[in-house]
Amino acid sequence: MLSIRHYIYDLLLEQGISANTAKYLNMLILLFGLLLIAFLVDFITKRLLRKVSASIAKRTKTNFDDILITNKLPRNIAHIIPLIILIEFVPDVFSDFTYIEDIIEKTLKIIAIILTLRIIKSFLDAIKDYLKTLARYKDKPIDSYIQVFMIFAWLLGIFSIFAIITGISFLKFMTTLGAASAVILLIFKDTILGFVASIQVSINDMVRIGDWITFEKYGADGDVTEINLATVKVQNWDKTITTIPTYALISDSFKNWRGMINSGGRRIKRSVIIKTSTIKFLTNDDIERFKKIQLVYDYITTSSELIKSYNSEHGADKSVLINGRNLTNFGVFRKYLQTYMDNHSAINKDMTLMVRQLEPTPQGIPMEIYAFSSDIRWQNYEYIIGDIFDHVLASVKYFDLEIYELAVASSNS
Repeated sequence: MLSIRHYIYDLLLEQGISANTAKYLNMLILLFGLLLIAFLVDFITKRLLRKVSASIAKRTKTNFDDILITNKLPRNIAHIIPLIILIEFVPDVFSDFTYIEDIIEKTLKIIAIILTLRIIKSFLDAIKDYLKTLARYKDKPIDSYIQVFMIFAWLLGIFSIFAIITGISFLKFMTTLGAASAVILLIFKDTILGFVASIQVSINDMVRIGDWITFEKYGADGDVTEINLATVKVQNWDKTITTIPTYALISDSFKNWRGMINSGGRRIKRSVIIKTSTIKFLTNDDIERFKKIQLVYDYITTSSELIKSYNSEHGADKSVLINGRNLTNFGVFRKYLQTYMDNHSAINKDMTLMVRQLEPTPQGIPMEIYAFSSDIRWQNYEYIIGDIFDHVLASVKYFDLEIYELAVASSNS
């Protein structure tokens, strides 16, 4: 380059061009030639790397190299060679213009730092995308870790750029920066809290991507779609998106429904209130009438025989119904519901299943069904509950019982 520079300069002088003009023309010609060479090298290198990487990707079984290509890693690497050429020969081009040479060299070094950051980002993005294709990493907050690495990389890059612009050595610049560490910690407080929270969330397996969580403080109720350094995104059931600070997952209380989903059943816990005034002992006529209800026929038949035997042994005076042991319509109804639930195809029989009487209230006595549906999908779950309680509400009258309904006094206007 040195010999070419002198050759062009001398050639211009021979053409009768003044020395000062020849100097400028020489610089422009050399700059144009250097840029042309760099462009051609960049073009050739990109095409070459693209073909080589595509060829390798076809031959390998893993899809990691395909992901590297998708994230433009080969294309970014291709820019290295032309950048090195520019950095190497710029001093020769601007040898007569030292003030411009200094600016161009600093600019190229800054471009080199930015290119390095782009290469690192492309590589880390490729790792992130690859890990997300693996089943064991799909629900992990990979984005958070990639963001942490990129934050450190960008900080080092920015500090290096400032060191280049100011002309201070990188080590001296970092030493000076250490004195301002308190301010830096204050600026990046949320980032640091998010990083710590991401680690704790991952280690303690508190939340995974795809988990259904309920976070009342932030109005979130839906599936976790993204976990990154600063925020957790939740797609609510109405398709809105709620953004929650990552550190809130360890500082506040929320509900994760993963345990319910993994258990294979979703809890049903609902009751109806029976009017106390409609509960009664069963007469023989009542018993014969209730025997026609198939689900409790065996229970009534067996229980009636046992009760008759007991009352006979103890000489119970059955002219008064309360004496001795008796069946009640409330008890038979409870047994009916238990048998009905035992035979319901949508109920998980391996989990808790019971029909129970709760503590009496001023309105009446609650009869609660406590069970788990075998289908945990929300829409199907609600259908199952509706189907069960449609039947419960319709069957009450067959046992001479009534559901409590609040009477609202009407006023004439």
